[in-house]
Amino acid sequence: MKKLLLSILVIVFCLAELYACEGMWIPALLKKYNIKDMQRMGFRLTAEDVYSVNQASMKDAVVIFGGGCTGELISGEGLLITNHHCGYGQIQNHSSLEHDYLTDGFWAKNRDEELPCPGLTVSFLEYMEEVTEKVLEGTDTLSDPGAKTARISENCRSIERKAGEQGKLRAQVKPFFYGNQYFLQVYKVYTDVRLVGAPPSAIGKFGGDTDNWVWPRHTGDFSLFRIYAGRDNEPTPFSADNVPYKPRKFFSVSLKGIQPGDFTMVFGYPGRTTRYITSDAVDLIMNQRDPDRIGIRDIKLNILNHFMSADPGVRIQYSAKYAAISNAWKKWQGEVLGLRNNNAIEVKKQFEKQFEIWAKDQDLWENRYSRIFRQSAEIHARYAPVIRASDYYSEIVVNGIEIFTLAGTLQNYLKLIGGQNEIPEEVRKAVLRQVSGFYSEYYKPLDEQLFVRLLPLLSEHTGDEFLPPDFRSLMVKNSGEKLLGKIYRKSMLSDSIKLKQFLSEANVGKLGKLKSDPVMRLYSALRDLYDGKIQPEVRLLETDMEVYMKSYMEGILRMNGERPLYPDANSTLRVSYGRVEGYEPRDGIIYLPSSTLDGVMEKDSPAVYDYDVPDRLKELYKLKDYGRYGVNGKMPVCFIASNHTTGGNSGSPVVNGDGQLIGVNFDRDWEGTMSDILYDPSVCRNIILDIRYALFIIDKFAGAGYLLDEMDIQE
Repeated sequence: MKKLLLSILVIVFCLAELYACEGMWIPALLKKYNIKDMQRMGFRLTAEDVYSVNQASMKDAVVIFGGGCTGELISGEGLLITNHHCGYGQIQNHSSLEHDYLTDGFWAKNRDEELPCPGLTVSFLEYMEEVTEKVLEGTDTLSDPGAKTARISENCRSIERKAGEQGKLRAQVKPFFYGNQYFLQVYKVYTDVRLVGAPPSAIGKFGGDTDNWVWPRHTGDFSLFRIYAGRDNEPTPFSADNVPYKPRKFFSVSLKGIQPGDFTMVFGYPGRTTRYITSDAVDLIMNQRDPDRIGIRDIKLNILNHFMSADPGVRIQYSAKYAAISNAWKKWQGEVLGLRNNNAIEVKKQFEKQFEIWAKDQDLWENRYSRIFRQSAEIHARYAPVIRASDYYSEIVVNGIEIFTLAGTLQNYLKLIGGQNEIPEEVRKAVLRQVSGFYSEYYKPLDEQLFVRLLPLLSEHTGDEFLPPDFRSLMVKNSGEKLLGKIYRKSMLSDSIKLKQFLSEANVGKLGKLKSDPVMRLYSALRDLYDGKIQPEVRLLETDMEVYMKSYMEGILRMNGERPLYPDANSTLRVSYGRVEGYEPRDGIIYLPSSTLDGVMEKDSPAVYDYDVPDRLKELYKLKDYGRYGVNGKMPVCFIASNHTTGGNSGSPVVNGDGQLIGVNFDRDWEGTMSDILYDPSVCRNIILDIRYALFIIDKFAGAGYLLDEMDIQE
């Protein structure tokens, strides 16, 4: 009963008897809502030490790394640490059979050896401010929802243009609480970022997909990069003349370690949560969307694993792709398990009943809020078949069969050339670069299996209204080799030499041959349906959901009164805090909050790629040569805490009560992955790389101890 009551609370504070804290809090509002609670738990700094626009603060040491991770500065010379899996794509890009940095690791011996990473950016938050009144200006008199949305968009663009200082900064206005509040975020973006160091995958990805989302964990999930700037310390494109960036703030690194009950804070960019959705939405996720996507990815992963296990070259080509597919696949499984174990649908219904009682007491139910739940049921009934089609198309056509990715590139090329008398040479060269890039990470036998295994799923699980004419009969009459022979192997796209030669020589007139290519025709028919019918219906229904969710959220805020409430994550800077603590996942099982190198050695299995411990690490373990990083003959590796995190928090700094870096966030426990939707303080834990293990690997394992010389290490 106590667990149910905790679950249906709108806001869960840090409960002394449980320690766990729900919430991803806006850093600019810590002084108003959170700092006293944090200090009671052991935080010894001020709100201004965390976030300030007038003085250097922690926010100046935290960055958006690439497009979906967090990173943090650990030296005054622009040195940055993030997760190995966040830097994985860059490490892969620099890898080859001759220099397999994924397998062997990479360590620059000096700054001249640091590897440029074209396209990689890091973004510093300059400031954030509430702009709700400016965004909603002029909307009070508009009754038409479309006109109101257009005015809001126009106001947002105006605010962003002004704040962007003519392109010098990147400005974004984002809605909070489903549009009941708006904040402007202003970033400075650096584009010269270089790879400094990464452990071998046998450390940085130890345990692979088997251990992903699981505790206890023994993964050294980190990589090092350096930010470069112009002589004025401002962003500038890559140049040999650039110098290491001088941050306003960087984190001191603590060797003091952790103890159960210690305060922890995560500071980063969580991606997306849906904490306040209705029971209808939870039902759809738990019983349709997650199971559908898990089933499709089961097939993808089996195919990739088969070919990667047989060929080291294919393993390098597809390692990042495999990791990207498997990450959400396993997360969805844990999410379903957690939602079911916590009776999530019933919990949501219980809260909705509490909301109804409150609304009736306020005389707001009949005229204001009752329609929300009618709309939710009606819209989700219409949404279910459309989002099923969208999920299948997304997993198969958009992000599944690889030759369709190439078809999409060529389709865009044809649109760009359309109506021109000749092909501009720079455009021809650009498409040839894109095509060459595609083939460098493409293995035809593997993709053929994706083609014949995935395409029939569209026919089996998608309604006729979402399929091209004759598609179903095509699947019935052709399967396996017959389907490959009829479409895939007849396509110019399946032959890299033939396609590159054609694109090099073809004039505008001859480009029409691409339109009649069998793969191009099939892709165009599927993509036209996806873009022209499925996605517009999804957007229309989701817009309707946003409308009723805005009203629902407004009611929740009113019901909550003066008590602090955190908005859903939306890739903006947030603070979460909790304590180092274990948990009990099932009857008779108790998980301790930390792991050591002993566990790495217990898992050692040279025949299994994910568990093949490097010889150098075995040697250090045998000698117990842990230097100043070990404790009582043990080498700490990872620990868990009760910080509320999600995707995007990968690479986030985890600091102690003195604001010193004690770890790098990289995962959640499997039993707690439902925390995006429903937070259970008894099992929701974030998994953290102990910073002492990272330093040990850099110094003792890699012999790159010179990097530690530029850090501020607190003994």
